[in-house]
Amino acid sequence: MSEEQTAPQGVITDYDVRKVMAALPHRYPLLLVDRVASLTLNERIHAVKAVSMNEQFFQGHFPGRPIMPGVLQIEALAQAAGVLAVESLGLAGSGKLVYFMAIEEAKFRNPVEPGVLLDLHVEFTQKRSRVCKFAGRAMVGDKVTCEVSFTAMIADS
Repeated sequence: MSEEQTAPQGVITDYDVRKVMAALPHRYPLLLVDRVASLTLNERIHAVKAVSMNEQFFQGHFPGRPIMPGVLQIEALAQAAGVLAVESLGLAGSGKLVYFMAIEEAKFRNPVEPGVLLDLHVEFTQKRSRVCKFAGRAMVGDKVTCEVSFTAMIADS
């Protein structure tokens, strides 16, 4: 059994920021996943981003009314999808990376302000050896902040 605690159904629940950093090449200030609440191999992930007033982007977006940019919400969802793909496809240590290819049907529903936990829900909608499609939904509590469909490619780093 690996370091992660895996339930018989292939659900990983013990996944902190160190494991996120082992799965993704991103680092501060662009690492936008702080932990994984649960990951069901080959299906879905629920990751979390703690949105802090200390985030660089709040200085200019917008002074007096800080709001997390929608494009960064999509990036956070893409990073969560990257963790899902790395774990599901066994890419850790393989020299492969997950690259964005397309963003479709992005919709922004509610603002994301400092001091919240942004829940990142992503699921596979199509999975092939080199190209995967995902559906993502970011939420604060029970409010959807962003919905998007996107495509990623698995390629050499």
